[in-house]
Amino acid sequence: MRQCLSGGGRERSTMLASRECRGALEVLRDSTLYDCRCKRGMKKELQCLQNYWSIHMGLTEGEEFYETSPYEPIHFSEEFRHASIISDSSLSRMSPCSEAGKPCNPCLDAAKSCNLNETCKRLRSAYNSICSKATPPQPTLANQEPCSRKRCQKACAERRRHTIVPSCSHQERTRPSCLELRANCRSDALCRSRLADYHMNCRPTPHSVTSCPNEHFHGCLMAYVGLIGGQELRRESVRPSIETSHTTPAS
Repeated sequence: MRQCLSGGGRERSTMLASRECRGALEVLRDSTLYDCRCKRGMKKELQCLQNYWSIHMGLTEGEEFYETSPYEPIHFSEEFRHASIISDSSLSRMSPCSEAGKPCNPCLDAAKSCNLNETCKRLRSAYNSICSKATPPQPTLANQEPCSRKRCQKACAERRRHTIVPSCSHQERTRPSCLELRANCRSDALCRSRLADYHMNCRPTPHSVTSCPNEHFHGCLMAYVGLIGGQELRRESVRPSIETSHTTPAS
């Protein structure tokens, strides 16, 4: 099978058209390996993804634009391991922690994770310095809030923008097209997997209230966060902010 997928372009197409390779693909299609999926964050995630695409590449080469996600479906309990990125905090209060019997604080967990990253700490400090400033008293306002919500929201949006699209990610004189980025992404197992996961969980559908597949907007949010830092989001640097329907990461 590795020989069938070796090379590129016309050479690979010729190999896949051979009788031996077509036979190998048919065997894989009927094998239990065909239905195997990778678990997010597993110890050998990259190796698992590489194995997945070595099996599926010949079956999907040149077919639909959207590919099936190589990851296992997101179960409800997994969402609370990512509580720091889920915007609907009411859901967190409705369900216990992922590890029964153990106390947990999603906000504290997120803060601890941020403390391990210098960039996250710097952006958080800049955000806090703006949001913690008191608003000058206005005699005409009876119930005045202690801080300027508009100013704080602007700082939050700026912090999020720098987190998703840092200035160093779009310094090139000429930006590649979306198709070039997609072609480059498909050559990398991890990027290809994250993009396929995003398409599968976030592609708008008219058959749901939230426009997310199976009303699973938390799955879309997690898939979107998986793209952050990857080359597929670099095209978004021309926008003042990044928006995804129902899935904008929380401040």
